[in-house]
Amino acid sequence: MTKLFAGAAAAAIAALLAGSAAWVWLRQPEGRFAECGANQVAGGAIGGPFTLVDQNGRTVTDSEVLAKPALVYFGYTFCPDVCPFDMARNAQAVDILAEWGTEVTPVFISIDPARDTPEQLKFFAEAIHPDTIALTGTEEQVKAASRAYKTFYRPQEAEGDYYLIDHSTYTYFMLPGTGFVDFFKREDTPEQIAERISCFVNDSHVSTSFDARLQKS
Repeated sequence: MTKLFAGAAAAAIAALLAGSAAWVWLRQPEGRFAECGANQVAGGAIGGPFTLVDQNGRTVTDSEVLAKPALVYFGYTFCPDVCPFDMARNAQAVDILAEWGTEVTPVFISIDPARDTPEQLKFFAEAIHPDTIALTGTEEQVKAASRAYKTFYRPQEAEGDYYLIDHSTYTYFMLPGTGFVDFFKREDTPEQIAERISCFVNDSHVSTSFDARLQKS
């Protein structure tokens, strides 16, 4: 009888440890999303709180902007080629995902607050995608958002009112309740982005269901 109790106890402990391991694994983005091909970023966490102004002149926070899955890109509307190309690519991925039943918000954060007024951003956002959220702010607010996402930008020497801005070109995928999940490079196609995001969203649903079952047990 003692052996029977000992065996039952051992089985219970093993089940508890297995459950704990699953819990830890599911709570870690790199574990949960490994099969989706998530990129690793050096230098600490990506993303964080921000307060900015959208294309309608409304002050918004990161919790409002990122209330559902989002593709976040830092650029400027006077960019001659890279920014509109990347945002158009992101918009195509958003449309593909919509066909698959997944809503993703394309987000554009300006690194050129001097020229990118809400009115300018509204024109740009409407040209990119109807669901685009375009953001600007004071120099300090923009710098704070850039630091949170570990992005780089530096204005070139101005020629009158015209100047270009050197900047990083990654697109960041953010999930509510998780935060930063993955980034996409310029060479990634709309189809590749959509496929990976679909994997992340499906895996996050699995994790949510698992969490709900644990809470009930």
